[in-house]
Amino acid sequence: MSDSEHTFEHKADAGASKTYPQQAGTIRKNGYIVIKNRPCKVVEVSTSKTGKHGHAKCHFVGIDIFTGKKLEDIVPSSHNCDVPHVSRNDYQLIDISEDGFVSLLNEGGNTKDDLRLPSDDALATQVKDGFAEGKDLVLTVMSAMDHYPCSKIASSA
Repeated sequence: MSDSEHTFEHKADAGASKTYPQQAGTIRKNGYIVIKNRPCKVVEVSTSKTGKHGHAKCHFVGIDIFTGKKLEDIVPSSHNCDVPHVSRNDYQLIDISEDGFVSLLNEGGNTKDDLRLPSDDALATQVKDGFAEGKDLVLTVMSAMDHYPCSKIASSA
């Protein structure tokens, strides 16, 4: 069989993983965890003692970092959980378009034009008003698992 007869399917992506494994017993409050395929900030952790089936269990209560919804999960403490790679980036606000998209500038001088104003009306109004007043606004954008939520854009003058 010659090399020309081999076919390979390319299904892997070139990017880094969206999550990494971490033992459930080592995840603490204020950390991050994936619950029901959603990145969550851990707000409560409780661990049960080892029962007759041999595993201590960790009960996690998390808040979805994008929607604010409360999610819960119970995992054996010796098992691995997925932990999302969460990043926060600061951008200077350059412009707000009529359709609600913001134009942002990072420290390297590159622009980011694919984000909308936050869905939180109070925060969106604060950003619009500050921009209309001519203030220099720095917006913090949180991203995890390929999501860039508009509701997590925060401003600081």
